[in-house]
Amino acid sequence: MNPKLTLRDKKKEATAYALTEAAFELALEKGMDSFIVDDIVQKAGFSRRTFANYFSCKEEAVAEYFIGSVTNEDEKMLLDGLAPDATPLDALYKLLKLQFTSEFLHKLQQFVLLANQYPSLEPYILSVFRRLQVTAQEVLEQFSHGRYADGYTHLLAGAVYGAFVPLLDGRLNVMLPGEAQHEDSDAISFDQYLNSMFTYLRNGF
Repeated sequence: MNPKLTLRDKKKEATAYALTEAAFELALEKGMDSFIVDDIVQKAGFSRRTFANYFSCKEEAVAEYFIGSVTNEDEKMLLDGLAPDATPLDALYKLLKLQFTSEFLHKLQQFVLLANQYPSLEPYILSVFRRLQVTAQEVLEQFSHGRYADGYTHLLAGAVYGAFVPLLDGRLNVMLPGEAQHEDSDAISFDQYLNSMFTYLRNGF
């Protein structure tokens, strides 16, 4: 259980978020090559020294906008409602529904598109998916209580989170939540994709 945040901790979190939000907005507006750290601090209302206390470069600040959104979900909320005979796949499915909200998916897709356009961001996208995967592994390990072989939860989380990369970079024709389907499109919904993926996993491919 995380210790209660102090007022100072909350202030530091707010400062970091303001810097990352400014960096992300500038990346979308101008592209990564057309702004510098001075633009970020001016937009966020802080000093360059403050920026240096949190980030080493503008790419890290842009990435942290997403990484900071990936937090450990309330385990009680996650595990409530799961049947006594629920499997790790059932728990992981519920976790994904909590993590991948419409807002988060759209922001993450924007980040993937930026990373495809600007190679300097590519290493950081791995950090986003790594954070998601680690969160899933920790929840699954607590849920399974040692009932499964070592490494099972790691393999399971790796398979599931890896399946989201082609979805987000546009290689798969999947509509994100809130997107309208065009008449001539054969795209499937995000929920259909998620259910199809878990069907494959449950049936062992």
